[in-house]
Amino acid sequence: MKYFTTVATLVALPLGSFAVEATYDPVYDNRKGSMRSVACSDGSNGLIRHGYNTYGDLPTFPNIGGAQAVAGWNSPKCGSCWNITYTNPQDVTRSIVITAIDTASGGFNLATPAMRRLAGGETPGRIMVTSQEVDASLCGL
Repeated sequence: MKYFTTVATLVALPLGSFAVEATYDPVYDNRKGSMRSVACSDGSNGLIRHGYNTYGDLPTFPNIGGAQAVAGWNSPKCGSCWNITYTNPQDVTRSIVITAIDTASGGFNLATPAMRRLAGGETPGRIMVTSQEVDASLCGL
């Protein structure tokens, strides 16, 4: 039965999607927050060089946060765009796109308003989501 459950779970996820944990951190809520305080600040892959000096300068703000794909400072995944989907216990599914601006120890660490949008107005501490990297143009970059 365990094998069947694993296979069924893998089949249920769209190709290229990954089930991961999402959390939130109010540090990303501040429109005037400095990009210098995150992993995707400067450097050849940094967002400051593209004119994004504050979190609010990003087209997706407040849909921003840390992503596990951003390994550290100047990561090639800085500014990557992610479609994140959550299905709540009532089987209601919501999706948002976010811009990755920082690291996350696992999955995603979102701004509070992004978590609320994703969770239908709630701010649960942790939720399981599926994620897929999408074209940066979907995040306005």
